Amino acid sequence: MLEFDRLQEDILSLPEDAQQMVIDFVRLLRQRYQTSKTASPQPLSFDDQPFVGMWSDRTDMQDSTAWVRKMRQQQW
Repeated sequence: MLEFDRLQEDILSLPEDAQQMVIDFVRLLRQRYQTSKTASPQPLSFDDQPFVGMWSDRTDMQDSTAWVRKMRQQQW
């Protein structure tokens, strides 16, 4: 007899409230392990992204802090 068949027989031999506890426990385990899989996404690598360095040839952007300050003064 397969282990799962034996397990199923064991569960079915339990009272209904105990069977419900087994169901609840399995749901808890599924939720816990499903969450842990999605909790740690792979970090993104920006090195190969096309937007990195797209303004490197602009002379007005060499000092980004000064550029933002200037834009704010002009716009506000």
